[in-house]
Amino acid sequence: MFFHYIDLSWRSFKRTPLITILMVSAIAIGIGVTMTSLSVYHMMSMDPMPHKSDKVHAVQLNTRDEGSTWWTEDDLPQQITYQDAVNLYRANVPAVKTPSFRTGYSIHFDDDSIKPFIENIRVTGLPFFEIFDVQFVEGQPWTQEQEDNAEMVTVISRELSEKLFGKESAVGKQVYYDEHLFRVIGVFDNFNHHIKYYDLTNGHFNSHERAFIPFSLTVPLEINNWGNTNGWKYQDIRTFEDKLQSEQHWVQFWSQLDNPQEFQAYQEYLTNYLIEQEEKGRFEREAPSFGTRDLTDYLDYMGVVTEDNRVLVAMSFMFLSVCLANILGLLLGKFLKRVPEVGVRRALGASKRDVFAQHVVEVSMLGLLGGLLGIALAQLGLWGVRTTYSYYSELATMDLTMLFSAPIIAISACILAGLFPAYLVCKTNPAICLKTQ
Repeated sequence: MFFHYIDLSWRSFKRTPLITILMVSAIAIGIGVTMTSLSVYHMMSMDPMPHKSDKVHAVQLNTRDEGSTWWTEDDLPQQITYQDAVNLYRANVPAVKTPSFRTGYSIHFDDDSIKPFIENIRVTGLPFFEIFDVQFVEGQPWTQEQEDNAEMVTVISRELSEKLFGKESAVGKQVYYDEHLFRVIGVFDNFNHHIKYYDLTNGHFNSHERAFIPFSLTVPLEINNWGNTNGWKYQDIRTFEDKLQSEQHWVQFWSQLDNPQEFQAYQEYLTNYLIEQEEKGRFEREAPSFGTRDLTDYLDYMGVVTEDNRVLVAMSFMFLSVCLANILGLLLGKFLKRVPEVGVRRALGASKRDVFAQHVVEVSMLGLLGGLLGIALAQLGLWGVRTTYSYYSELATMDLTMLFSAPIIAISACILAGLFPAYLVCKTNPAICLKTQ
């Protein structure tokens, strides 16, 4: 019977082409607007590492005097000082941990073979690659010994490798970062996630760095950070050493805690560490204050998805409801017009359930057609977003989840709009219809 209902629905569409076009267009426009905003919201709110996001924690330390305020909701700095980063990195606790910050250099070969260009570079510890599951396509990350010895080594992305060396292997090749000569020891796969989840302080959706160097090079190369630097008191900083010993916050710190025991031990360590630093006279606080949010909580804390995005999604669904109200009116007029035809079917033995199922299939087909057309309109809308706002160039896309969701939402919406008209048609009294005929 299902295929028979499809055939009847198609015949109904051909009998009333204008109304059919109006209803399909209405649902398509509604779905197009809804899926445009919903796709951007979906990409923003995705968990970048669903398999371990509850184990990866952003570390925040409140190393300020009691009473000094910060602009975050819990009064915690988003980053930590260099001296705290070094101390936490060297701490003998059961946790995989790493400091990290962004810098930049001019990359060149000290000849005219390639035009020099500015590149963002991440300075980080070896555990970074384990914590954030960085996949290598060639070579490997530096070793702990190389990091301890502050060797001039680097790993680059596949994209940067192809730009510098074409199809040739990059491993073992040398490249200049400003005047510093680095040896490439590994090539990692390009990051495939649009959120720069390991550094939300310098733009949630900025491009990922395409080169990494060891954190131990910070001091010998006097590497300055390219990003936010915040402080809570005046300090006379004249040299790079002054900056390293200052109370300025410019380093991100991450820890991977694989079980509750590791988490509890790390909490205790941070508490004792802050008490120790207070006893040294760095700051005055009544009680230690710190944060160890997991990755998903940290994304929420940093406001990756803003309230404006949620409001926009809500408004798009309200627009879809307006489209459905118009479809409801058209369906009422169309279905009630065929009451005599339905009465004859009922008199010939069709049950109310059969009549209801026929009309539900018809509105479902309307939803399917509108949903498919809505996908095309949504793609057009996303293209407009990418063209207008380069900041959203990686976000304004539809993944498979959204592609399959569009027709499902459209069909569900049309069924919802068609339930009442179908119910009214089912109540047709066959005797009255036959008498009028």
